[in-house]
Amino acid sequence: MKNTTALIYAIAIIIAAYFLGTSYVNRSKPQGTLTVKGLGEVNFTSDLIVWSGSFSRQSFDIKDAYSMLESDRKKIIKYFAFKGIPEKEIIFSSVTPQKLYKDTYNEYGKYAGQQFDGYLLTQNVKITSKKVDLVEKVSREVSELINDGVNFYSDAPQYYYTKLAGLKLDLIKKATDDARKRAEQIAENSGASLGKLISAKMGVFQITGQYSNEDYSWGGTFNTSSKNKTASITVTLVYNVK
Repeated sequence: MKNTTALIYAIAIIIAAYFLGTSYVNRSKPQGTLTVKGLGEVNFTSDLIVWSGSFSRQSFDIKDAYSMLESDRKKIIKYFAFKGIPEKEIIFSSVTPQKLYKDTYNEYGKYAGQQFDGYLLTQNVKITSKKVDLVEKVSREVSELINDGVNFYSDAPQYYYTKLAGLKLDLIKKATDDARKRAEQIAENSGASLGKLISAKMGVFQITGQYSNEDYSWGGTFNTSSKNKTASITVTLVYNVK
């Protein structure tokens, strides 16, 4: 009986030692998380252009100023039509009137107050078109209107892209694939295996001019001055490793 009891105790001790040893080995295996960041980047060309300008007329008679401004407006429409830009793509703002004054001085050079110097009427015009190259070309040639007697002031064109939603999805996929590949490579190099994905976080969407030195911003950069742009986004993935 004593021998049987001793045998049972011996077996129990062996089993306990086995499980304690197994627990120690499991705890000694490398476990934790791996955080990686992937980048998605693509170059693209804008497919929408917005170009603005203004023209003005000055006269002591406000009716004459309006009449001259209307004549200029018709010249502008005719000029743009000749260049291939339809009237439906041209938007004119309301006319902004302004009274002008000039400083006057007496015969001794002392300031004598202000004197009415006429009315200045200004009107803005904006073109929104998918004919990017055409409007861009016209914006460089618009001085021809000045030669026709129109006091036209041109702003720099602004460039946009109408398919940003699809572009963002493609970028997110590229950034996620890039992060996954990085995680797999890091895990392999360290002798670990990649576990389940714990979390994924998307960074800020950035659009910069191609080959420019623009800085990224925390709120996102949205370049409108360059026709050719680069869009990018980052994705941060956190994996279990074992």
